[in-house]
Amino acid sequence: MTALQVERETGNEPEPVVPLRRNWRFQALWSGAAASMLGTMVADTAYPLLLLTMTGSPSLAGAFGAVQFTVSLLLGLHGGALADRRNRRVILIVGDAVRVLATLSVPAALWLGRLTVPHVLLVAAVLGATIAYSGPVRMLAVRSVVPPSQLRQALSQDEVRVNGASLLGPPLAGLLLGLGRAVPFLAVAAGSLYALATACLVRFDGRPGGEAGAKDGSMLDGLRELARNRLMLAVLVVIALINLAGSTSLLPVMVLLRDNGVSSTGTGLVLAGEAVGGLLGALLVRPLHRWFGPGVLALLVSGAMVPVLLVPYVSDSAVVLFGALVLLALGVPALRVMLDLLVFQRVADEVRGRVIAAAMTVLMLGVPLGMFLGGMLLDHLAARTVLGLVAAVLAVALLAMAAPRRLRTATW
Repeated sequence: MTALQVERETGNEPEPVVPLRRNWRFQALWSGAAASMLGTMVADTAYPLLLLTMTGSPSLAGAFGAVQFTVSLLLGLHGGALADRRNRRVILIVGDAVRVLATLSVPAALWLGRLTVPHVLLVAAVLGATIAYSGPVRMLAVRSVVPPSQLRQALSQDEVRVNGASLLGPPLAGLLLGLGRAVPFLAVAAGSLYALATACLVRFDGRPGGEAGAKDGSMLDGLRELARNRLMLAVLVVIALINLAGSTSLLPVMVLLRDNGVSSTGTGLVLAGEAVGGLLGALLVRPLHRWFGPGVLALLVSGAMVPVLLVPYVSDSAVVLFGALVLLALGVPALRVMLDLLVFQRVADEVRGRVIAAAMTVLMLGVPLGMFLGGMLLDHLAARTVLGLVAAVLAVALLAMAAPRRLRTATW
């Protein structure tokens, strides 16, 4: 089958198909998801800055992200299982409502002069839980209102949401915090309220297929389903390797920029190259899927990361490193859309929530692990050496994955 044939079902597709830009249900749900994602990116910067202002302690400032991430990771698999057992629309509405209330509690406490560190960390835990339970459902909801022939286009548009929020969130948080300590959290609450409104207004079928069977399943079924499908597992491993290598390389890049006298603002602008690359990469999803099979594409995108990691051996200027990060992220949207497509093609609806949650859990683990490895390696090695080591390990891992013909010859 060709890459274009993957967009066709067995003749059950309704006719005529409304252009995606005029599919108001998709666009409304997508805009709600975009508002929620932008709010998350703003919150991830604003809360640590607030804690740093309150306590002067960098460790307490970092505790917000640690608590939110840990809770989200611990509850992720259960969130996927719940999405396969209960009405998904109800889960989404409840999750967004809880998020609004938790966020509004912060400016309310600020105005009353009662905000404490435990309060902020409790909000972090609540937000982590809403990510775990609402995340898989929101992904399923946005995709449930799109016909199969437009799924790739819809997923490409979703990449704009993710990378756009990553690019705009941190500077927007700093700007809003400059207007007042409560302003960023009011903005985050407004975004969550808009997401809640779209979830309430847009009707979609929230009943999981085969609901009776899902109730008897385990929350580990998503991991088992991924393990059974070798192509999905291979793509997931490749994306996880990219996450791990990218997060391991983040601290060495920051050290190189610091050693070159680049300011904190300049460092932030350089690191934004990854989000810029993701935005540009969203435009390449359809061409890349048309030109390459899934296995070849996965190996090409991840393999291109190896020479990019070695760029600092040639030049470590801020402009060059920005360009390297852009190149690093160009192919990642095509891989994420690929994994999403494979889930919707090869996984029954009654276990999709668990499969999505399992994939999100695996991918999330790579970020803290990579940051930890990067810090450990920098204690003993120079920044360029760390990047070279990451490139070498990634190259060996990809060669091992490319050795069997199964991945290289996989088709859509």
